[in-house]
Amino acid sequence: MMVYPTLLGRVLLQPSRSISSLRATKPSISTVRVLQSHYNTSTKSQNHYENDKRGKWFTLPPYTSTINGSVLGKALSARIPAKSASETTALKWVLRCCPELPRNLVQKLFRLRQVRRESSVMESCNLGDQGQEHRLKRVAAKDSMDVGDRIFLPISVKALPAEKQDCHCSEEEINFIRGLELYKDAAIIVVNKPPGMPVQGGIGIKRSLDELSASCFSSDYSEPPRLVHRLDRDCSGILVMGRTQTSATVLHAIFREKTLAASNDDVGDKRRILQRKYWALVIGSPRRQKGLISASLGKVVVDNGKSDRITVVENSQNLPSQHAVTQYRVIESSHGFTWLELSPLTGRKHQLRVHCAEVLGTPIVGDYKYAWQAHRNWKQLPLSNIEDNSNEKSLSEKILPFALDLDSGSISEKHPRLHLHCKQMVLPDVSKALQDVQLSSDYDFSQLASLKFDAPLPPYMKKSWDILRP
Repeated sequence: MMVYPTLLGRVLLQPSRSISSLRATKPSISTVRVLQSHYNTSTKSQNHYENDKRGKWFTLPPYTSTINGSVLGKALSARIPAKSASETTALKWVLRCCPELPRNLVQKLFRLRQVRRESSVMESCNLGDQGQEHRLKRVAAKDSMDVGDRIFLPISVKALPAEKQDCHCSEEEINFIRGLELYKDAAIIVVNKPPGMPVQGGIGIKRSLDELSASCFSSDYSEPPRLVHRLDRDCSGILVMGRTQTSATVLHAIFREKTLAASNDDVGDKRRILQRKYWALVIGSPRRQKGLISASLGKVVVDNGKSDRITVVENSQNLPSQHAVTQYRVIESSHGFTWLELSPLTGRKHQLRVHCAEVLGTPIVGDYKYAWQAHRNWKQLPLSNIEDNSNEKSLSEKILPFALDLDSGSISEKHPRLHLHCKQMVLPDVSKALQDVQLSSDYDFSQLASLKFDAPLPPYMKKSWDILRP
């Protein structure tokens, strides 16, 4: 009787005649992980597979109806009923069953016609054991799946006993990352991102929050958390990640629909399903206590092509641009500085920094990219109205993991850090939505509760707040 693995294991890609051409696939991969879900099969079906050329194929679980994350995200944004089931392609089903199998490798297998499918309709036919091989038909990546269909991959993708993902973090570093957690449920993880830590890897970046979260937060999940939005490296505050591929897709759709709605001038006073509020300390003060900024943004190349920056675009015919909308209100002003609450209604790169510097004329403190001129004659403020606390001083001198320094950089220093912090966020309860849509094929989300998060300011911004208090 064939035993179906039910564990998260690594997959050894062994050369074989059937996929010998995969040896040249780049990047070269020796081991990858494959997730196989629990499922039941009858004794007759198991004997059927055993009589087949069992050494030739690696079997995935039978297809079951899935939730379309994009459709669900749109339904949540519009607060309309959503259908639970959706059409899934063979490629999507393989990637869902094998979340850590490289996408380019899976696509290569489909292109080489090395993937087979056993239709649930044909399985119901009374065929003998000799007909098993004929029941496996080649399947294309974009072919739709029917409930009960099975996908077969080449046996070169062979399951091995589970191996725990190597984590190169120290215990102190792991505890630090886990200490950033503000909220966690079955669908999302919310963290208070520290300033100075990049969200995603890239050139010259050794450690990113994306990579560290995969090592520190996925111990009880078979797949790592997934980013659904970004924060600049020097920006701090609330960052949301999806715990599963489905929840990440839902959140992606929510953030995307929010931007599309605002881009279409839908900026009324109706209650929004997604709300973000940043706190920023700016130089100077806006003319009005509150208002709405609607200015398109585009990218220009500077320094002879060595770098680029975002700028306000007045004539979109001369430069490609994206519509960007920001609500703002003044919290309080003192000593030539102003604390602003900024609510981005769209999600454009460097939107808040450019809107503050170029539209309001009040650049953010510590923003040397868009406000370097405002910092040329910078004069720090004294700490006269802050009591010297030796305990806090000793705590600030403590060396944090990843060479982070959260205490220095206030307006009392010669070189202040970026004073931009995502302080509050309101999100729909994605976990509850996923549960409800599975129970009902036509669920109305108009009454779905929201989740509210609040992230405290980093120490250097808190110090600037104390300095400016009357």
